[in-house]
Parts: sequence; C-alpha cells; structure tokens
Amino acid sequence: MKSYRVAIVGALGAVGQQMVKILERSSLAVSSLKPLDIAQNEGKQVSFRNKMWTVETSGKGKFLDIDIALFSAGADASAILAPIAVSEGAVVIDNSSQWRMTEGIPLVIPEVNPEALRAHKGLIANPNCSTIQMLVALKPLHDAFKIKRVVVSTYQAVSGSGAAAIRELREQTQMVLDGKEAVAKVYPHQIAFNALPQIDVFLENGYTKEEMKMVHETHKMLDPNILVSPTAVRIPVFRGHSESINLEFEKPFEIEQVFEIYQKAPGIQIVDDLEKLAYPMAIDAEDRYEVFVGRLRRDPSIANGLNLWVVSDNLLKGAALNTVQIAEKMVEMNLITR
Repeated sequence: MKSYRVAIVGALGAVGQQMVKILERSSLAVSSLKPLDIAQNEGKQVSFRNKMWTVETSGKGKFLDIDIALFSAGADASAILAPIAVSEGAVVIDNSSQWRMTEGIPLVIPEVNPEALRAHKGLIANPNCSTIQMLVALKPLHDAFKIKRVVVSTYQAVSGSGAAAIRELREQTQMVLDGKEAVAKVYPHQIAFNALPQIDVFLENGYTKEEMKMVHETHKMLDPNILVSPTAVRIPVFRGHSESINLEFEKPFEIEQVFEIYQKAPGIQIVDDLEKLAYPMAIDAEDRYEVFVGRLRRDPSIANGLNLWVVSDNLLKGAALNTVQIAEKMVEMNLITR
C-alpha cells in the first residue's frame, strides 16, 4: 500500500488539532507527519500514531517533501502559503474561505460532488461549515425529487469563531450569573443567554457574508438553479451547528420515501422518534462524524414541501473531518501523484 507524507498547516489551532486526531483514526497510510504553525509555536510537539512530531514554522521550502498538505491557518495565510505548497509539489486541501469561490478550484464535499476532484490542479477548497452539513442532507433528496427552493436558518456554535469566542461565552456566562455586566469583545453584543442574527459582516444586499456563502457554495457544488434563502444566527452553544431547513421539490414525495433515502445515504444518521422525544441535538453531535437529521415532516403550506432539522459537529464534518475525507477520497480515486 502506498503511504503519504502529510503536512498540517495550523496544526496547533482548534481545527488543526482535530485534523491530527481524525487523521490518526483514518485509514490513510501516513509515512510522516509535518505539523506546521506560526513561528512562536516552533519546537512544540504533536503526538501522532505513537510518535512525537516537532512543529516547524510554515513557509517556503516546507512542502518539498510533502504529498498532502491540510490547511487550517485562515484565509490570509492560505493566500500566501497554498500557492507555495502547490508549486513545491504538494496537493493542498484548504479549510479557509480563501479559495472556495475561485474559478477552477474544486469545492468539495465527498458525499456531494466527489467527481469535481478530477479537475484539481493541486488545490482543493473545503466548504463553509454550515454549507457542508446542509448539502450532505440535501444531496440525496435533490437526486430523488429535485430541489427548487431552500429556506434555511442556522443556529451556530461559538466554536465556529475560534478559541477566543469559546472563552468569551464561558466568561460572559459567569459574569451574568454573578450579576455583573457581560463584556463583549469577540462579538458585537453579549452572546451569553442571547442569540445574534449576525455571522460575519453585512453586505450591500442586507445579508451577511456567512449567509451568502451558503447561497454561492450550494450553487457551485449542488445546483446553480436552486433558490436559497438563508438566515445565520450565532447562539450560546460551545460546539455543534443546528439548522432548520424548509425545502420545496419539483417532484411529489412521501415522507416514507424520505426516511428510506436517508437510511441509505452516506454520512447521515436519522434521529426521529417523537414518542421518545428523540431528535438531533448539538450536545449529542459533539465528537461524532455523522450529519444528524430529524423532525422530518411535510410542509402543508406549499406543494411538495418538507421541513427538517439538521445538526452536525462544526469542528468535525464542518471542518477537519471533511478535509481529511477529501484526502481519503483523492487517494481512493488515485488523484494524488508526485
């Protein structure tokens, strides 16, 4: 079996650490791991498959002996480092927003559009977390009934904003419980015991950048003809994004068909037992690979309408897991050569 030399850029970040853990559990044959990060972290150690690997500073010359480079260092770093890595012979799978909508660069979810990988030129983009879990849930239904319109409202965990946001929620919660005024630094308003209908900056059309990502990425990966109406909300949950999704199909369907489709769909776990009050919840999705679907019910207000509730771990399938799965799929398709 062929083995691969893998680098992780941003290895000590929240997503980078998850990449290391997922890669360790992966079936991917890894002959060497090169953890890369900022200069301040050089010399630190990363444990991987019963061996310690020393963190090096990311930069030119670091990818000459690398087959696969998994990036989670942010858009600015990726804009500089990803072209360097590709020029030095590595296949880059980037988790940032830098390359997602760049023409000619595949944007991929393995359960949705793996064939797009065949057109890669050394660089593949990993989609936005909220888009990933939505499209994993939508793809098998689109194949069966053809989706005309999606109305989605997301309820996103603070871990999507990084470690500072996690600390802010924890600190604000304690402040409020102690009867003190919460101090907001990461978010424009208090996040503890609150819901913020803003994720990222507002654009000229009144939508946020996060919301428009879901529109553009759905069009690039699934179908440019699907109408998408998104609202993205940040809630005081540490980990796990939840989404309320309303679908309008072109073709008629039965609820029983939806259940049958999801029982066979890759990456999907149905949690839908109303008698037992069983439905997907963020606390149950943490550290799980699946995208969970439930609350499946017909929308009586429109023809061929369906409502569902979708939950996933935003640090795993929404980020690190999908990145590693892209690498696994490329190996399976024999698309990594050097």
